[in-house]
Amino acid sequence: MGELWFVGLGLGDERSLSERAVGALAACDRLFAEEYTAVAPAGTVERLAARLGRPIERLDRAALESERPILEALAAHPRVALLVVGDPFAATTHVALRLAAERAGHAWRYEPAASIVSAAAGFLGLQHYRFGRLVSLPFLAPGFAPRSPFEQVAANRERDLHSLVLLDLRPAEGRYLGAAEALGRFRDHGPPFDPTLPVAVAARVGRDDAAGWFGPLAIVAEADFGPPPHVVVVPASLHFEEAEAVERYRLR
Repeated sequence: MGELWFVGLGLGDERSLSERAVGALAACDRLFAEEYTAVAPAGTVERLAARLGRPIERLDRAALESERPILEALAAHPRVALLVVGDPFAATTHVALRLAAERAGHAWRYEPAASIVSAAAGFLGLQHYRFGRLVSLPFLAPGFAPRSPFEQVAANRERDLHSLVLLDLRPAEGRYLGAAEALGRFRDHGPPFDPTLPVAVAARVGRDDAAGWFGPLAIVAEADFGPPPHVVVVPASLHFEEAEAVERYRLR
């Protein structure tokens, strides 16, 4: 039976790969990459394919969630790799794929990498253990405007915990939910998201042009955050070291 390698790219381009990860990719017979949970900088996959001397096939969400391309490749090849932006198992879809491979009798290996789940806190200078439940903010659609993301942030704040808010993306459609739109939705939601609520934004963490912003919701919501990816953090109370660290990003 085959062996499926889950290889994390990390948060930058192909230079973020560890030597172990490059070795794992070079040893595999079929290479796939998915970019629907996060997107690598332009040209990353193409440059990596040229370096490895073999094609890397992109999988969209439907193909990956069907599990068929990966399972069919495992049935025909001894080693198959799935390259994932960030850390592979930060996304539940990849855990489901791992279980599907196990059920089909295949083995799997794991090369972890940096994830925005931890890197956003480190970049902003916030303490990791003070974060509460992870929050995802989806695109709005006719008849679909969930309140749960705002309720989850409010619940975290009631427990004096920070909230990391991941923003929806649909790369196949060229759509990325930006921090400005996300903060606008928080501002329009009403209490407890008043204009003075402290918020932070981290953009393109792990890349050369990474940037951060911090301040009252009303001010930060008007900033120009540049190209995606963006994440929003809604802090709770700040430890004095957190307050000093995040101050460097304050908008006046």
